[in-house]
Amino acid sequence: MPGGGQGRERGEDLRYNMEITLEEAFAGKVAQIRVPSSITCDVCHGNGAKPGTKPSTCATCHGSGRVRATQGFFSIERTCPTCQGRGQTISDPCTKCHGQGRVTEERSLQVNIPAGIEDGTRIRLQGEGEAGLRGGPSGDLYIFMSVKPHSFYKREGADLYCMVTIPMVTAALGGKFEISTLDGTKSRVTVPEGTPTGKQFRLKGKGMPVLRSHQQGDLYVQIAVETPQKLTKRQRELLEEFQTLSSKENNPESTGFFAKMKDFFDTLSD
Repeated sequence: MPGGGQGRERGEDLRYNMEITLEEAFAGKVAQIRVPSSITCDVCHGNGAKPGTKPSTCATCHGSGRVRATQGFFSIERTCPTCQGRGQTISDPCTKCHGQGRVTEERSLQVNIPAGIEDGTRIRLQGEGEAGLRGGPSGDLYIFMSVKPHSFYKREGADLYCMVTIPMVTAALGGKFEISTLDGTKSRVTVPEGTPTGKQFRLKGKGMPVLRSHQQGDLYVQIAVETPQKLTKRQRELLEEFQTLSSKENNPESTGFFAKMKDFFDTLSD
């Protein structure tokens, strides 16, 4: 934008995309990034003129950056064609930046990623964008965060969800298993006798940190019961014997379902 006749323009904002793991989002981290951007020329210190000289007021617009022309009854104001609206001209430009007051270089920046940051969060670093033209203020740098999908956990806000497959016998008789959590510890889950597929267990405080607070989400462990495969002859015999000895109390859901289905079709046939 024109700088009110001073030739100064604000630098452009920059965008940087950063991808982190769920573990890094859990713990937070300090990241080093390299950003190619325009910085203030160190030879002319941003004014665009060769050292020992300085920009001069534009003779066409007298420093306003605008010129006015009269056409009949109308007066039209437009950007000065000599200085392109900057209000100044440079007769002897800086040899390093060629009168722009800035040069392109790659900068190294340190970025603090807070614990609990979510996918899609935007971090603003004020003044770390493009340098302004001829000493104008710098733009800002916006870092857009994305969290990689995890192979085991699914995140919803501050809560974590995972699916754990257990043997049919463990589901029927009960048992225990351990699960690794993102804080680096292991938590024990007790499976009660007769646990069905879909049963969910809540591990309080084992989820993600809530951004900028001392709260912690929960971890929900959902059970999937595995059906035995590639049975030996003896295993098949034992399961067949179990089936013979089974009653409605052993399989209440399937027994109830088929009973309801029978009643439904019996009603239709009446």
